[in-house]
Amino acid sequence: MRAAFTLLELISVLVIISLLATISIPKFTELVDRSKGARAIGDLRTVTQDLLVRDSLPADLAAIGRGGMLDPWGRPYVYVKLPPPVGMSPPAGSRVDRFGVNINTRFDLYSLGPDGQSSLALTTANSQDDVVSANDGGFYGLGSKY
Repeated sequence: MRAAFTLLELISVLVIISLLATISIPKFTELVDRSKGARAIGDLRTVTQDLLVRDSLPADLAAIGRGGMLDPWGRPYVYVKLPPPVGMSPPAGSRVDRFGVNINTRFDLYSLGPDGQSSLALTTANSQDDVVSANDGGFYGLGSKY
């Protein structure tokens, strides 16, 4: 007599493997996304420190040797040197929080996040997944958490 698996046993194993894959794949994807966000935060910290130790801010990141630096999603980090504020209004082109207050005073530095889109207000849907440096280097994280 020959020992073999029955069709019912094979189907049972396939169902169990499918269930395990259904549970584990979304968790793995979430873990990969969180690690990309952590890498972007680390990059922003490093670049912010490189900018803050300078006497004057450069026009672009290439001036500090970071011109080709890409975020974890394969896009360049966004750096905007802000003009001095005029009166009480935020500098032109600066990103603002939910109260309309600019999040930085000298420069904005951020990643566009997974969707690759952004807008100046952190409250918009396009900016919620952006990884930002705010409070002039005092905060690093998602735009939705600021």
